[in-house]
Amino acid sequence: MSSVLFSPIALRGLTLKNRIAVSPMCQYICDDGNANDWHLMHYGSLALGAGGLLTFEMTNVSPSGRISQKCATLCSDENEASWKRVVELCKKFGGAAIGIELAHAGRKASTVPPAQGGRALKPEEGAWETVAPSALPYADWHTPRALAKGDLVTLVDEFVASTQRAHRAGFELIEFHAGHGYLMHQFLSALSNQRTDEYGGSVENRMRFPLQVFAAMREAWPKDKPLGVRLSVTDWVEGGLDMSQSLLFAHQLKKLGCDFVDVSSGGLDHRQQVPFAPGYHVGFAEQMKREVGMTTMVVGLVTGPKQAEEIVASGKADMVVMGRGVLYNPRWSWHAAEELGVDIPYVPKMFPAHPSLRPAVFPNRAKA
Repeated sequence: MSSVLFSPIALRGLTLKNRIAVSPMCQYICDDGNANDWHLMHYGSLALGAGGLLTFEMTNVSPSGRISQKCATLCSDENEASWKRVVELCKKFGGAAIGIELAHAGRKASTVPPAQGGRALKPEEGAWETVAPSALPYADWHTPRALAKGDLVTLVDEFVASTQRAHRAGFELIEFHAGHGYLMHQFLSALSNQRTDEYGGSVENRMRFPLQVFAAMREAWPKDKPLGVRLSVTDWVEGGLDMSQSLLFAHQLKKLGCDFVDVSSGGLDHRQQVPFAPGYHVGFAEQMKREVGMTTMVVGLVTGPKQAEEIVASGKADMVVMGRGVLYNPRWSWHAAEELGVDIPYVPKMFPAHPSLRPAVFPNRAKA
């Protein structure tokens, strides 16, 4: 059986073997921003058969940009060496292309991890100053310091430095995080950006700084390597970012050499009312692909192989992005291929598990 889900897709000089991507998922277990043995095990396992693209967790461009004290950074030689170790293991034994998501948490920094309550850190717990476009807190968390123009210059430099480190560490793709209520999203939304200078007010002004950061990253990133964006296309709150504004932003990103949009939503305002349902972002992704003409990925309650196949085969999105589904089933792509009747190769060390060998490995079991 032919399958669009299991057909290759090219992003600049990188060809992915299928249309399944593993979503960046924060692990909250780093040591001073460094990867450790957990990351070797976690990402090494996912590299074997979860999808064609494995994007490492939200990794911040400075320690103050972390969500929590246990979040990842890529801003020091030690950080770089620790992530390079994980990348090299995944490439040596795995079968997925390896990407990373670069970000800054802005006003959503300086918190305890979600499993511990996801609240703002107290001073005695090591809280640090947070920053944002405007001095407006998220819910009842820390009130951030409004960024001065000199701070914006520093932030651009930090994103560029992390981009260069990502290249040296061996990453093949970068996803620029402009969603889920973090700093770039905070600039894009009128709910969090009430500046009166050229970086606030109109949607054109609010997108100015994220576009400046992206342009600088694109210049620093090799021309043959893809650079895309994760975008919360709506805040699900009246007066916030919506699809029409997100389309304008995506058009400008395309002009700057953006290779894909990973369509998500929400995370900026605690008042959001999200209509959770299977594939609830698919309509947004379809509109993004149709109106902007950029490679589009979609995340959000995409769980079943037939659902994923229908999304890409119908042209609603070019790729599906899996999160919780691959945590539950790290060999998601294997099982999806079998359900769809598609023969795919396994990485060499895992080939004894291939369905074609089941009669030999399990003599009493009929071939699937």
